[in-house]
Amino acid sequence: MLVGFETSDDAAVYRLSPDTALISTVDYITPPVDDPYWFGQIAAANSLSDIYAMGGKPLVALNLVMFPSKQLEMGFLKEILRGGHDKVVEAGASMAGGHSVDDNEPKYGLAVTGVVHPDHLLTNTEVTEGDALILSKPLGSGVLFNANRSKKLPWTELEQILPTLATLNRKSLEIATQFDVHACTDVTGFAIMGHTLEMAKASGVEINLSYSALPFYPNALEMYKKGETTGSNADNRKLAEGFFKINADLTREQEELLFDPQTSGGLLISVPSSQADDLVRELKAGGVDAASRVGEVVSRGNPSVTVV
Repeated sequence: MLVGFETSDDAAVYRLSPDTALISTVDYITPPVDDPYWFGQIAAANSLSDIYAMGGKPLVALNLVMFPSKQLEMGFLKEILRGGHDKVVEAGASMAGGHSVDDNEPKYGLAVTGVVHPDHLLTNTEVTEGDALILSKPLGSGVLFNANRSKKLPWTELEQILPTLATLNRKSLEIATQFDVHACTDVTGFAIMGHTLEMAKASGVEINLSYSALPFYPNALEMYKKGETTGSNADNRKLAEGFFKINADLTREQEELLFDPQTSGGLLISVPSSQADDLVRELKAGGVDAASRVGEVVSRGNPSVTVV
């Protein structure tokens, strides 16, 4: 076993031979949107992301389906599965069945198996003093999903960001691995603060996170200003207590974006500072438009994140 649960990494990794390691992950979510095809795509991209975060290639996926068959037409389930299947095919992997149960609320995701050469495995434990952190997707999806449900954000506004949410992190990984990547994770339910802190704790480093450099989806801050939030913000803040401080001059609404849970978020990549700007430039040239240099690893020591 190369990677287990000790460092809160993105997947389990087991060495099969000197040049092959198996990556195993599982993830499923409740519907972030009402459209079943988009739901399937976003959930699948979210599940596949853990393979990319470990530096790997997905091979096989299994559906995980919870569906209220007595309340919803089976056509909805077909569209969810079609969305997931199309995203798995896009990733170059094979859909090989799965499991379903009857439940009161739809839930969908994948169990994914991938491979990586042990020498090219990426974890969250090797962040190094002098590194810079690069983020590949915007933040703020959590509050936008909730705002659409509460009618504060029109569907036409939310719909504009769905292609980004459903985008695989495959291209970001392919470009990043042309550089000297020290560590990687993806930003999901624990928000940018939580996942940056996981890297800091696993690597024993202090990280400065630049608020002004963070990319946010349109309308995200506005929704917090309108009183919208998520069910995870308070818990995400509590989990980070004692390990973060905010030196930037932020409003309470701006602070909330640091704890906003993401679905199918971007990769957070740690590279030598001297390579960071070139990596951002290559990511943007490759179509990863939101790629941004968002943090600096300032020293080894007590793990912490400081927002500057």
